[in-house]
Amino acid sequence: TIVDVAVGAGTFNTLVAAVTAADLAETLSSEGPFTVFAPTDDAFAALPAGLVDALLLPENKDALVAVLTYHVLAAEVPSSDVAPGDVATVQGENITIAADGDTLTVNDATITAVDVEADNGVIHVIDSVLVPPSIDPSVLLG
Repeated sequence: TIVDVAVGAGTFNTLVAAVTAADLAETLSSEGPFTVFAPTDDAFAALPAGLVDALLLPENKDALVAVLTYHVLAAEVPSSDVAPGDVATVQGENITIAADGDTLTVNDATITAVDVEADNGVIHVIDSVLVPPSIDPSVLLG
């Protein structure tokens, strides 16, 4: 499953911890299909200091779920089918996919690896964490 692949990769430890804290591991291990734009540990480390810790607090679970589900599409979309434009996420808000030559971006994140296959979907690796417009990180940081 997507969760198993992320655990096995070793570069998504923060993502896996966040998915577990948000009680989304079972969902992302279900039949799917899903497309996950998966931020690496380095992408999470690049967030403002304290933001990951704030998102992992029980009182911020709704915000954590929103951030994580903003990285998920409710369909399997291999890189060959990725097209520029706005795409609805499981969270409900749109992400914007753009192409510049061979470089694909999702909002401000660059897709660094594509088509990591899982039984219930596909993972595309991104170099930064996507934060939905409805989430204000400064509020979470106090």
